[in-house]
Amino acid sequence: MQPLKGKALEVANQILEAFASGNVPNALAQIYIHSHIECPASSWSWRNRLLVALSGHYDARGYRQWLKVGRNVIKGQRATYILAPRSFRAKADDPDRNIEAGDMVIAGFIGVPVFGYEQTEGEPLPGHEQQEAFVNALPLVDVARGWDLRVSPADIEALGSLGSYRHGTSITIAVENLSTWAHELVHAADDRCGTLTKKSGQQLDNEVVAEFGGAVLLECLGYKTESDRGGAFEYIEGYAKTHKRSVLGVCTELLDRTCKCVELILQEADETALSEEAA
Repeated sequence: MQPLKGKALEVANQILEAFASGNVPNALAQIYIHSHIECPASSWSWRNRLLVALSGHYDARGYRQWLKVGRNVIKGQRATYILAPRSFRAKADDPDRNIEAGDMVIAGFIGVPVFGYEQTEGEPLPGHEQQEAFVNALPLVDVARGWDLRVSPADIEALGSLGSYRHGTSITIAVENLSTWAHELVHAADDRCGTLTKKSGQQLDNEVVAEFGGAVLLECLGYKTESDRGGAFEYIEGYAKTHKRSVLGVCTELLDRTCKCVELILQEADETALSEEAA
């Protein structure tokens, strides 16, 4: 593969020219994912909902909770642990803590294992068909699955961001915008290329590669509007200003890395298609 002599570089340069001229459209509005699935997680604390969302699950329940709705946890699945209060009933008054005999007292928290819908099998539940259809319709979703990444939607309030990539595990998105999906998929490609900066917090290089690469990737696939050039410019500009850099400067510096990520994804897509044809 020659990453800088392919379509990715051609499209990347077109986007850079638009950035330089200022000929970019307004950013697209975010279309949040709304679920009508009734599940216990909707009443959990935001911390527990975040833990589940970051694990790539929309609907997560305990082993017995799944049994009650006709589904079984698939053997070998790894649980996500949420925190539940450990309580006991006071046997005597404790004036210092304003506790009376018979009161329920929280003594701490314990980890409780839960599993996502995708980790179970059995009776289909209302609402999940639409979620599965949405994920299955995402362009290049088979590339992510080929990398053993779980792809799932999330509630924006639970996730706390438009999307999330979790190292080697999952991609979670809270909006229907393809630009967010492409952004997270490029993060995954950057990780596989061994160039993802692994430090705490969001790093300038990682975010520029993901956002710029996401726009390039979608336009390579023909999604000229969905690539959201305006949104990409605003996103990159925000990070560039924080580091006292220009959008063109930082994108040009990371052009090679960005194109390698995009072409890795496209190469994987071609190989997946050929495998399916051969089968």
